[in-house]
Amino acid sequence: MRRLLRIFKITRVFARYRLDTLFEQLNLRWYARVLLMLMLWRYVIPVGGRSQGQRLRLALEELGPVFIKFGQMLSTRRDLLSDDLALELKKLQDQVPPFESAYSQQLIERALGAPVEEFFAEFNATPMASASVAQVHEALLYNGEEVVVKVIRPGIEKTIRKDMAVLYTIAQLVQALWVEGRRLKPVEVVADYENTIFDELDLRKEAANGSQIRRNFENSPILYVPEIYWDLTRQNVLVMERIHGIPVADVEQLKAQNTDMKKLAEQGVEIFFTQVFRDSFFHADMHPGNIFVSRENPSAPQYIAVDFGIVGSLSPEDQSYLARNFLAFFQRNYRQVAQLHIDSGWVPPDTNVQAFETAIRSVCEPIFEKPLKDISFGMVLMGLFQTARRFNMEVQPQLVLLQKTLLNIEGLGRQLYPELDLWETGQPFLERWMKERMGPKAVYRSMKQQAPDWLDKMPHLPQMAYDALNQLKSLDDSRRRDMLALSVARHELQQQRGYKWRWIGLICLVAAAGFSLDDPLFAARELPAISWLLGTAGVVLLLRH
Repeated sequence: MRRLLRIFKITRVFARYRLDTLFEQLNLRWYARVLLMLMLWRYVIPVGGRSQGQRLRLALEELGPVFIKFGQMLSTRRDLLSDDLALELKKLQDQVPPFESAYSQQLIERALGAPVEEFFAEFNATPMASASVAQVHEALLYNGEEVVVKVIRPGIEKTIRKDMAVLYTIAQLVQALWVEGRRLKPVEVVADYENTIFDELDLRKEAANGSQIRRNFENSPILYVPEIYWDLTRQNVLVMERIHGIPVADVEQLKAQNTDMKKLAEQGVEIFFTQVFRDSFFHADMHPGNIFVSRENPSAPQYIAVDFGIVGSLSPEDQSYLARNFLAFFQRNYRQVAQLHIDSGWVPPDTNVQAFETAIRSVCEPIFEKPLKDISFGMVLMGLFQTARRFNMEVQPQLVLLQKTLLNIEGLGRQLYPELDLWETGQPFLERWMKERMGPKAVYRSMKQQAPDWLDKMPHLPQMAYDALNQLKSLDDSRRRDMLALSVARHELQQQRGYKWRWIGLICLVAAAGFSLDDPLFAARELPAISWLLGTAGVVLLLRH
């Protein structure tokens, strides 16, 4: 009943903001178009002066936190949405009123198993910030270190589960009603979102992600990650070092302290490429609210990152293909770009390489009309993915996260320093990475890493050879048994098919006899044609089977 009431509310919001207009341009199945025409509110409620994107954003905000976060995730899916919808969804604000301070303190004490006074010299019950999933309080440890305490909002899991069930229903409807629905996998998009949002409910995962990135950039002059206090961290409570930096979007304050903006922008690009290609573990939620700049040493600025609920990772194969795609693109080698998409499995193996190359060239060539400093890596990726979508490119979740992060980094970099040339910053890194990965040193390093394994296995080589021969013999015996079983199964199947056709032959003969008995002048030469036809078919089937 609660789910039905929730669906009723969603339908009411859908009608109020006339979201049916979003589907008019889609290639819907005929019954979906009929259903669209039967929505009576279309003829009563005016669209008004708002754009489609504005109406969708307002509808999601009215439906609550789960739908707001889902809209934020969709804003990064340029392979699913048009640019105007994606840009409007980026404006979604994940701001909700804080829950009661006393209740927040009770949750923290219940998680830690003792009053807050035992762990914190000071604890501010009034939250610093509040969002749909959690809120944050400032505190002071007895050793004098400042920390922040993040606590999960009570009852949020129940709300999420209820709304996720509705989102799955909507995704299934989209898949059934939209011709392209099955290829774009809306149910998998919702499942990916479900994994993300439930991961955010376990703050131990966020703490582990933060600890990993902190290790990767230990003593780094370009990125600082706050320390996690594991002894005070639980599933619904996270205690982390408090940082005092300038929000990266506050350009005026950064300029006021004479920050080297060019270096700051270039270091953001360097952090991205280091995380993606060196570590294969990148912070995938690098919007301005999660990035700060240290107040120390403005001439050599250092980033500070927080909130590690969403991270991404690439396989070695994806890393290699991505780096080679970037390099091939800037060399205008579109044939290689097309072939790399096929080799990586991002598009079907039977794709026409020449047609794919032509499509990529038609999208990419206009980009090179701009100066290199104005070319966006994120837009390059988006253009490639949109082109590949016409060639049945499968949705790649890890690449979607990467594209989202790259767009954030680029937007941030150009906001800090509009003249930023991402290619000049990124090309040497990519070329150096490819050389280290593919060159003679990489081969030597791989052999050196595997040498201990070879030495350990050498004394066991005779036994391993004996075992291998036994396995081959067993495999041979097993194959003979499988072939025999297959032969028997094939014979039984042929027999079953023979029985079926014999029955059909008998039915044909009976039917022929029935037609002939209807003839008052029962004589062979006067049998109707249908009787001859059925009789002949019956005899042939009986003789053949």
